[in-house]
Amino acid sequence: MRVPAVDRLAPVTPPGAQAGGAGDVRPDPDGWQTVVAAVRTALPEHRYAQDELTELIGDLCLAPGADRTVLRRLHGAAGVRTRHLALPLDQYAALEDFGQTNAAWMAAGLELGERALTSALEAAGLTPPDVDLVVCTSITGIAAPSLDARLASRMGMRPDVKRIPVFGLGCVAGAAGLARIHDYLRGHQGEVAALLSVELCSLTLQQRDDSPANLVAGALFGDGAAAVVAHAARAADHRSGRPAVVATRSLLYPDTEHLLGWTIGAGGFRPVVDAAIPDVVGARIGPDLRGFLAVHGLDPDDIGTWICHPGGPRILTAVAHALDLPDGALESAHRALAVSGNMSSASVLRILEDVTTNAPPSPGSWGLMMAMGPGFCVEFVLLRW
Repeated sequence: MRVPAVDRLAPVTPPGAQAGGAGDVRPDPDGWQTVVAAVRTALPEHRYAQDELTELIGDLCLAPGADRTVLRRLHGAAGVRTRHLALPLDQYAALEDFGQTNAAWMAAGLELGERALTSALEAAGLTPPDVDLVVCTSITGIAAPSLDARLASRMGMRPDVKRIPVFGLGCVAGAAGLARIHDYLRGHQGEVAALLSVELCSLTLQQRDDSPANLVAGALFGDGAAAVVAHAARAADHRSGRPAVVATRSLLYPDTEHLLGWTIGAGGFRPVVDAAIPDVVGARIGPDLRGFLAVHGLDPDDIGTWICHPGGPRILTAVAHALDLPDGALESAHRALAVSGNMSSASVLRILEDVTTNAPPSPGSWGLMMAMGPGFCVEFVLLRW
């Protein structure tokens, strides 16, 4: 099944509003939106309770006999109850270098990525040859040919499928990937676009590294993949009950590169997680998000569904305080963090699936997806059901 060809979008800026960028444009009533036809998650079969992982990570990261008080406190305060891992627990100690961990990422990533994308296409009533563009993102491994190239052949996509492999966006890539698909579909309304996120964070854990950043990452991150299938539809015709992307905004904050990311060496990806991240989020998210919403005649009180990247309890608290959100507004993020940890870019897509499947918002209501990543950057995606 193919989405029928349609005319090109002609965006307009609402009277009295100043567009802040290509995403800050309100479509007219006959304009176009990006409809999320389906979103599906695939998780590894290896699922563990947080206290099991605490002791394993102690064995891997701390010197023999080292005090584990700080480690256990970090794990207890992470807001995580269970996580899924790419490998069984007893296989991590045998990963001796980056080549071995990256090979494990490739093998598990292809299986999970295929499972997520196949499930999303089936839920959308489509097949692999229907896909015109696939955006594939991961920050936990590298490959050339990329995962999307390998999956295109493996799944039977057309030889002329357009591919955009993305590396470096980190946790923000789920929201940013959906935003870039929206940008693409505004100019290709007759096409189908897919976003695939594959994040196997456990494979980046650095052995014999007791740095705070490595221990924090070991307390928070989990593994999984998520896929979105989307197409364009006229705003006036959008009555499906599925979420539609109305507008987006990307923000990159100067002089914050040191806050989040990786240092990459012989051992692979060594995490950089600065304790000042919640302070930056608390200071900037409020005014920046209010400015974005104001362009569209909205404020935070108009948002009925919040889909926020579960970066950790301190970040979620900073977001809630900065926006003066009511109790429970970020419950979906806290729930995702508890059951599967922070799955980097796949997390917001997992939350979108959960919200859409288990507690669909009322038609016409507004939603807001947000995520943060290295740079330091944020992405806002305005949704409407």
